[in-house]
This record gives sequence, C-alpha cells and structure tokens, in this order.
Amino acid sequence: MPIRAPQVSSQVSRRQLLTTGTAVIALPAFESFGFRRFAAAASPAAPPKRLVFLGFGWGVTEDEWYPKLDQPGSAYALPPLLEPLAKHKNDFSIVQGLWNRFTGNGHYGSTFWLTGANEYGAPGQSFFNSISVDQAAARSLGVETRFESLAFDCGAAAAGSGHGPGLSLSWDARGKPVGGPRNPVEAFHRLFAKDTTPLEQQQAVLRQRRSILDNALENARDLSRSLGVTDRDKLDEYLQGIRDLEQRLSRDEQWIGKARPEPPFGEPEPGLVGREEVQLMYDIIVAAMQTDSTRVLTYRQPVTTLLTSLGLKTEAHTMSHYHGRPGDVVESSRKRDLAQSELLAGLIDKLKATKEPDGSSLFDHVTVVYGSNIRTGHSLDNCPTLITGRGAGVRLGENIVLPKNTPLCNAWLTLLRQSSVAIESFGDSTGILDAILA
Repeated sequence: MPIRAPQVSSQVSRRQLLTTGTAVIALPAFESFGFRRFAAAASPAAPPKRLVFLGFGWGVTEDEWYPKLDQPGSAYALPPLLEPLAKHKNDFSIVQGLWNRFTGNGHYGSTFWLTGANEYGAPGQSFFNSISVDQAAARSLGVETRFESLAFDCGAAAAGSGHGPGLSLSWDARGKPVGGPRNPVEAFHRLFAKDTTPLEQQQAVLRQRRSILDNALENARDLSRSLGVTDRDKLDEYLQGIRDLEQRLSRDEQWIGKARPEPPFGEPEPGLVGREEVQLMYDIIVAAMQTDSTRVLTYRQPVTTLLTSLGLKTEAHTMSHYHGRPGDVVESSRKRDLAQSELLAGLIDKLKATKEPDGSSLFDHVTVVYGSNIRTGHSLDNCPTLITGRGAGVRLGENIVLPKNTPLCNAWLTLLRQSSVAIESFGDSTGILDAILA
C-alpha cells in the first residue's frame, strides 16, 4: 500500500512552507502537521544479528580454566585463568559437557571444531569434512552485506598452533577449507582498501569471468553424458565449486562501484605477531561489524607466536602436554590462558562501547563463541566453550553444566536458530539446547 503524505491542517499558515520560484523547501516534520506517525514509521530498523567464532589451538590449562562441575549456575567461583574477565562475569557463560563425537585426532584442533564431521565419513576418501557453522549462518545472515562471511587466519603460525592440518576454521558446503586474510594488514585491506580501477574496467573483468564460468558449466554438462557414476560424483563436486564461484561473482557484481566504508582507525603496521596481532585482529573484527561489512566472522588465532610475544620459550606442543612436565611448562600454559583471557576482556569492552544507530551496543546484537575442539593434550571431551554477547539470547553469567558428551553441534544448531537462521539440523545434532537459553 502506498504511503500517503500527511494532510496539512487548514489552520496552519501557508507561510510555514517556504517557496522559491523553482522549489519547495520543507520545514521540519512538526507534529502540528500530523507527522507523528509518519516519523515513527521511518525509525531505523533493528540492528542485525551477528555471529563470531574465535578458535585457538592446544586447549587450556584445565584445572584452572574450567569452573567446578559442582558449582553450576551463577554462583560459581571464577577460575584463576578467567580472572581477567571478572568485570564481565555477568556477560559470559562457560558451557561444559560438549564434544564432537566423531573427532578422534588429538592434533585436529580447529579442523572439525565448527563442523562436527567424521574425517572418515566418505567411503574411498582418506579425509572428509562438511560445512562449518559459520558458513551455514552466512547463507542467511550474509545476504545483505558486502562479504557473506570473513575467515581470518593466523597465517604462517597456523601449522604450529595446534590447528590440525593448518587449513581453516571455516569449511564450505563441499567440505573444502575457506581461505581469508592471514594477518591484520591483509584483513584491513580486505575491508577498507579503495579500488582505484575505473568502473568500466571492473565491469569488463566481471564480464570476462562470467563468460569463463558459463563456458565451464556448458562443457561440464556435455562431459557428464559420457561419465560413469563415480566420475559423475567427482563432476558434481566440481560443479558445486563452479556454483560457489558464481555466487561470489554475483556478489561482486552487486557491490561494484559502491565505495567501501571509511575505516575507524588507520592502516596497521606490518609484521605484528602474537599478542599484538590478536589485539589488532579483534579491533578489525569490531570494525567489520560496526561498518556492517559482514555479519559472520571466524578467527583462527595464533598460539606459537603468542607464546613468543609473552617471552615464553616453551614449545607449544610440549606446553599442551603439561601433565607431569616441569613447572615452567605448566607456567607457560597458565600465562597463555591469562593472556588470551585479557585479550578477550578487551574485545568485550569494545563490543559494549561500540554503539548501534538505535543507541544500543554492538554487544547487544552479537554472539561470540570462544573455544577449541581440544580440551588439553589429546583430550577431546568437554571442549572449552565460552559464549558472550546477547545476540542469540543465551543465558549469561553462568557455569552451564550439560550431560557429559552432549553434541557440540547441538550448541551450533541452537545459536543458528537463535540468530534467525532457518535450519532443521546441523552436523550430528540431536536438537537444540534449551539449557543454554535465557
């Protein structure tokens, strides 16, 4: 139904509308003119929901990171290694009892954390993975943004940071790793770099890419008629990759010529690693959401370089097997956990301080999950899981103790649905977790 302009009362003088020979200059929308309801209809839309997943390798120092199992609820004693988060105690929850039942490799700290897949789940393949929760969310939450999702990495440090084969936290619908910026400079440029290429040249490049994809699809369809069943399966996987490229190309065409937002801070210095790198990547994550460049992010954090930046000489893998080791190994594990908690506290500070157009904070509309697929060493049960942010309506300020070996994918399914993602199931989920909802 078309919106009708409000009727001007006959009692209002025409002198209250200023006119010139060529234009009418409207006065403010005074309530005397009947603009009360009209102005309300034009109020800004509710801020969107966002999801952020922060993954780290090697697990935690379990005896001093987890709250006691016999202290469920809000009255739990904050463990020593979470003390830097004390001022935010009412704004995050620890969820205990979660695991990925198919994961058996103690070195795959991030590979299956967000997917819950069985690495032997495909007959005839030595490795298999499935879509990660962030990519499932991006299909809905990323429709209106320049970037459907962003997967930040820790670059060269990944291979030595307890992250499995050193690929990614994020996996697409084909079970293939999703790449992304490997350091703060690359992340900053991805979000804010200005494209100085003339518009006509950009359009020509996109047309050429579109033509190449069209030819590839046509040739693949012709080829499929002469293939056997096994080869057709391989071709289907190839075609899915082409379709993914098409979607990416369509997004590029949608945003061509639209200027990127101004960054809220200057370009970072190159070469930052460890603690400074994580802190700056957290700032960039906030900026990405503040400018609504994306609403879904993952960040696979460094551990080896974090230890180095803290002045610790313990090798990361040795540190993760601290049980029965000399005291300096345990102390390295503690210092890592304390540093990570301090950095997370700083991120929560920024989320609370960043305002939305309606006056609320970014913290009110985001859900941040901080954790790992590994508890410690090669132990894969009770995945360390911290959830903060009010976006998904999770109970905050509590030690939530679930039955042992509750599917981690139940948590992912719950967060997806609570973030307005229409999905029936995810991974090996058996249902949503009512126990974590407010």
